[in-house]
Amino acid sequence: MFKRQILSKLHSWSQKPDRKPLVLRGARQVGKTTIVNEFGKNYEVYLKLNLEKEEHRKLFEADYPFGDLLMAIYLINNQVRSDKPTLLFIDEIQNSSQAVAKMRYFYEEAPSLHVIAAGSLLESLLDKHISFPVGRVEYLALRPCSFPEYLNALGESSLLQLIEEIAVPEIIHEKIVRLFNTYALIGGMPEIVASFAAHRDLVLLQDIYETLLVGYRDDSDKYARNNTMMLAMRHILHSGFAFASQRIRFERFANSGYRSREMGEALRTLEKAMLLELVYPITGYTLPMVPDLKKAPRLLWLDTGLVNHATGIQKEIFGSTDISESWRGIVAEHIIGQELLAENPRVSANRSFWVREFKNSNAELDYLVTWENKLIPVEVKSGDTARMRSMHMFMDYAPHDFAIRFWSKPFKIDYVTTLSGKPFRLINLPFYFASQLEEIISKYF
Repeated sequence: MFKRQILSKLHSWSQKPDRKPLVLRGARQVGKTTIVNEFGKNYEVYLKLNLEKEEHRKLFEADYPFGDLLMAIYLINNQVRSDKPTLLFIDEIQNSSQAVAKMRYFYEEAPSLHVIAAGSLLESLLDKHISFPVGRVEYLALRPCSFPEYLNALGESSLLQLIEEIAVPEIIHEKIVRLFNTYALIGGMPEIVASFAAHRDLVLLQDIYETLLVGYRDDSDKYARNNTMMLAMRHILHSGFAFASQRIRFERFANSGYRSREMGEALRTLEKAMLLELVYPITGYTLPMVPDLKKAPRLLWLDTGLVNHATGIQKEIFGSTDISESWRGIVAEHIIGQELLAENPRVSANRSFWVREFKNSNAELDYLVTWENKLIPVEVKSGDTARMRSMHMFMDYAPHDFAIRFWSKPFKIDYVTTLSGKPFRLINLPFYFASQLEEIISKYF
């Protein structure tokens, strides 16, 4: 077990005077159970149920009064009910719609008991007639490890401190870039990070990647409403990684024979399972951000390491001095997108990018981020600022004067003039500062 940032969020939740039962969301194998088990060490009494086990599931399916249910939970954990600080963890809660419905009673009738539930794809797996306890639970999202968490796992706490203080000396820059390149290669799945931290052996990771991918494909049987949908999801999980960070069309996606409606339903189901995100473009320059659902979305996957393994491009990345040159820049774009979301605990958090599409003038920016009341454009690329025509086009209309570029070189600020003559500041950030983006903008602007 290495330190995950969400532990501090769980601690803050536990201290809230108006605390509600917490539902921890995230794709399978991002470490939900491990995190809660670690957090449970803070309590004198730790009760645990796994609703994949029939005996645990039956507790909620029987029509007991809530007090009897609570007593049974203590008994099945060989614990005596007391006033000691207690955490109840209900794992794999998606296996029982009755358990979900009864979450409200923990809030209403046992407010002193700390309750965390975890599950994947709750929206699709539960009986649609179930009344979800709206207003009686709260949510946190857990995602693959961020680069700071990766550094923690590797024991590089001094380097992490320099990154968090935004004070990396140029002499250390190349070392951190090499570490980030390896992170971009292997990704942030906790089991992958833990194995690499223990053995520093890339070959040992191959079986773990394969197990993860096979497990996700097998989960298609649980998520699908019918055989066609199951086969469509299996096709996506087999061939869709090759379209990472690219704009896609649903119709016959990945050289399939599936129609737009079938493929769209399969993709959106996998999105609910938090395995991928369909990122629709923004066409404006100011808030609010309104995605244009008529335009083709960009496909972003759960984890860049899984993408690299599934597409067989790991050898291309290995030893690369500049990941923005790997796979036409897709690896760099995808890992920065992953970093922008990695430590965001909101289930509803998503990413955005910008397009301008006219008959003879198309432009596209890799990402948009919000800061105060501004839309900040983000590009992921090396090279001359004069070649960043899409950035120039956006900044001509933006009501502010700064933009972000991620690259492999050290931090610096360029003073640029658009092709139309508007001056703006371009913040050039090394890839390893992606997790500190908000702090950097606040510090300098």
